[in-house]
Amino acid sequence: MTTETAHRAGAAGNADGVGAWAVLLPAERYEAERLVHHDTLELTGLTDVARPGLGDQVAVLVDAPPRLVALGRVSTPGRRHREDPDDPQSPTEPGTLVVAYTRRAFDEPVPADLLALDGPVTALEPAAFRALADQLGPPPARRTWLVSLDLPIEAGTPAEAVRLFWSYVQELGPRELPAFVSPAGDELAMQAFVLGEQANQDPEEDD
Repeated sequence: MTTETAHRAGAAGNADGVGAWAVLLPAERYEAERLVHHDTLELTGLTDVARPGLGDQVAVLVDAPPRLVALGRVSTPGRRHREDPDDPQSPTEPGTLVVAYTRRAFDEPVPADLLALDGPVTALEPAAFRALADQLGPPPARRTWLVSLDLPIEAGTPAEAVRLFWSYVQELGPRELPAFVSPAGDELAMQAFVLGEQANQDPEEDD
């Protein structure tokens, strides 16, 4: 399938001319997206494949097995954030695809076994995109959560302790530091999360 043919296939059948596409995330990028919140997804190195156009709908998937983890729309490139090992957004350059998230399901992906993916970017029929999106159902109700990070730090002054705290946070990040989260007003329901997943922090329960 040529680039021109693929783009026509992605846009075909939509009255407003908006195309529909599937974008496949590498496993390591999927893990990074689960760890740190991003408003957009930036993928590079796509100059030699069919490219979605501005405003096209995108289903973001991971493979083995295929699962839908997010929905979005193609956006314009934005300013790059500072370098961060847990925030792997790349500098904007030719071939960069920027997708603005409209719905995330990183913690509860839905199966996408019926899709036939032929590379990192695949044109979809609008009906196939809608069927995928419908599997997500309505978004969960938003509520207030209390998130905390407690670190015992030895220092000579409070200001020094705060500086050391932020140094440790930047160095260790969400891959090593447990964050504690609970619904506002229900601190007894507190849970610890490491690497984006619930983690037991009680050594007695491991015995």
